[in-house]
Amino acid sequence: MHVAFALPATMTEIQITSPGDASVLQPREVPLPQPRQGEVLVKVLGAGVNRPDVLQRAGHYPIPPGAHPGPGLEVAGIVAALGEGVAGFAVGDSVCALTNGGGYAQYCAVPSGQVLPMPPGLSFLRAAAIPETFFTVWANLFQLGRARRGEVALIHGGTSGIGTTALMLCREFGLRAFATAGDVRKCEAIRELGGEPINYRQEAFAEVVRARTDQHGADVILDIIGASYFEDNLATLARDGRLLLVGFLGGSVVEQINLQAIMAKRATITGSAMRPRSAQEKAAIAADLRERVWPALAQGRCLPLVDAVYPLERAADAHRAMESGQHIGKIVLEVRHER
Repeated sequence: MHVAFALPATMTEIQITSPGDASVLQPREVPLPQPRQGEVLVKVLGAGVNRPDVLQRAGHYPIPPGAHPGPGLEVAGIVAALGEGVAGFAVGDSVCALTNGGGYAQYCAVPSGQVLPMPPGLSFLRAAAIPETFFTVWANLFQLGRARRGEVALIHGGTSGIGTTALMLCREFGLRAFATAGDVRKCEAIRELGGEPINYRQEAFAEVVRARTDQHGADVILDIIGASYFEDNLATLARDGRLLLVGFLGGSVVEQINLQAIMAKRATITGSAMRPRSAQEKAAIAADLRERVWPALAQGRCLPLVDAVYPLERAADAHRAMESGQHIGKIVLEVRHER
């Protein structure tokens, strides 16, 4: 292990003491993790809060074998140590990273393929809001979904972390994007991100998208809702459209599926989760992001929206804020260290 400065023997980590409400998130003093071969130890200064963290805390998100049992899927900070065989990073580098869990902590060990240089000009708190949503949106909308310039996209949950990221990337890469939200304030935020808002409480999104596209529909749909939107998503899809499922806030089981509708549109329906992917798959997404998206971030475009920041010790309050559904963009934990 390569270390350039003294490291503490222990650290603070937020643990899920038992499945339950936000109160089960509790700080604990634990031994400092040691980076294994191919891993980078990050001194965490910011950690993103994401919907899978909330699901895991409630006992509804199974942990892949070998993954860290603690919450926290993205961090930003400083490289504190390098495991054997790591190239391309040095102790002291500013980085952000997609973790395999355990990001709600003062230090986190991450496979080096999931670590990216921090875009210039960003704070650690803002950089901590990048990895999970950018990896997810890029892998689904642009890799699996093959979204391309000139196409029509529909983004559900347009003001969530996933939604705001998707809207910014659609604008960057030349897609026309519709997005759903449930109130005037959120619809205005969608408009500011270059999207065309649909208030799902007042309008049927399938009808709106088809009417505004001369009955063409959406070429790609990125959906965090799931079962309750499935039939309307099929109605919205264009011929050869792609439905990309990345969440199930509206349920995970569809009672009836009209196979004729799928066949008539030559629709592709797929879904994926980021956490169960292999280290090699995540590294490939990271490399693609570095080539295609990092230049935009470096020029000040597609920067994540941070709605609220909480101290690490108040992770429970951050989860309550997420569950309230009032945020626009990301919620981030600030991680402090004793000098």
